[in-house]
Amino acid sequence: MSLPLAPVLAQPVLPLYTGNIPNSIPSNGQEKSNTEGNGNVHVTNVVQPSLTVYVPPAGTANGTSIVVCPGGGYGFLSMTNEGTEIAQRFTGMGITVFILKYRLPNDAMQPDKSIAPLMDAQQALRLVREVAPKYGLNPERIGLMGFSAGGHLAATAGTQFARPVGPKPGPASVRPAFLMLIYPVISFSDSLTHGGSRTNLLGQNPTPDQKVQYSADRQVTAQTPPTFLVHAQDDKTVKVQNSLAFYAACVNHGVPAEMHLFAKGGHGFGLHNGSTTDDWSERLREWLAANGWLTR
Repeated sequence: MSLPLAPVLAQPVLPLYTGNIPNSIPSNGQEKSNTEGNGNVHVTNVVQPSLTVYVPPAGTANGTSIVVCPGGGYGFLSMTNEGTEIAQRFTGMGITVFILKYRLPNDAMQPDKSIAPLMDAQQALRLVREVAPKYGLNPERIGLMGFSAGGHLAATAGTQFARPVGPKPGPASVRPAFLMLIYPVISFSDSLTHGGSRTNLLGQNPTPDQKVQYSADRQVTAQTPPTFLVHAQDDKTVKVQNSLAFYAACVNHGVPAEMHLFAKGGHGFGLHNGSTTDDWSERLREWLAANGWLTR
């Protein structure tokens, strides 16, 4: 059974960068926002990446925070069911939530489109650490959550933190404390990849080395953060084998991982898998609690 969503409070928006945005080409492009028939807001053409802050109700914050990466195949950002609603659910657990509006790969706007989303995810982790005192956060309890292609971004950030991208990345850690990957794109191999995500990020003809570099299951090490995965077996958009491959890599490297698989649900269900009364976010709450991330 789905749990109630917390009310949305006023949210400050934090620009990811001060001054010039690295790895960007001056452009007259403007961000676009479109509301779909189901009420879900899709954002495209992100020019100014940012974090929108959602704080828990007064007196309930526990010091844990998460950065949320909405999905959309690296072609748009699904900001409602994989953003705002997630913030409503997790602030109700005492978690401070930062919704990441990251740049989508665009040759006309970025010299190297393949690293633009990862740069933004890594900068988001730096920024949350920077503002942690202001929001009463523990800088060692910052998690990273991603949905679909946002799951690919989160998994990439969670496995490649030792090699920050971009010029002069600085000394601040970009390793998340834990990962939450919801029906994620994981592999860029020909047999498993979501074609649209790979093409949008790497172009029509990625090299074999790029396919390996951006296959998160191939980048798992013993230092990969503890991971929680959710997927549906009947997902026709992103094959369930993506999550299976990441889980297996975690097992092989001794990384604590928990995976919840549904027989049905398809793709893009956000919090609401209509095929079952089982609420994966409640399973996630239990996992967070068991690991001490909900303790004040």
